[in-house]
Amino acid sequence: MTNQILIATILMAITGALIASQAPINAALGRTIGSPVGAATVSFAVGFAVLLIATIAIGDGASLLRAASAPPLLLVGGAMGAVFVFASLWSVPLLGVVTTASLMIFGQMGAALLLDHYGAFGVAQHSINITRVLSAALVAASVILSRW
Repeated sequence: MTNQILIATILMAITGALIASQAPINAALGRTIGSPVGAATVSFAVGFAVLLIATIAIGDGASLLRAASAPPLLLVGGAMGAVFVFASLWSVPLLGVVTTASLMIFGQMGAALLLDHYGAFGVAQHSINITRVLSAALVAASVILSRW
């Protein structure tokens, strides 16, 4: 295993833990301020501030101006993130963290199978095969086991 693959593996495992923690933290924020949508807004505002500071600190501030020339489809990622943050903070109190996370991962797996298969948005193409479908099926089983 190369160093980059090892670092990416560790980084994504840590990120997964952060995402699992983000939903209950944002849900608690929603209860505290009395608005799930308001909590999602605050979450994005804090994230925006952190990323803006980081972008400027590493000297990439000019790249923000080039976003205006990007195809509109490439700008919907923020909206997708907003839906994720709101849906997760709303779902955690109803479903629990494990079921919410399992459902999120299942949705990601289904979309990832298609995105990889078609090489969407310039990612390397990886055909759907039985092993990949079984991995998504195991995640689906985790949803069932976590809830019922």
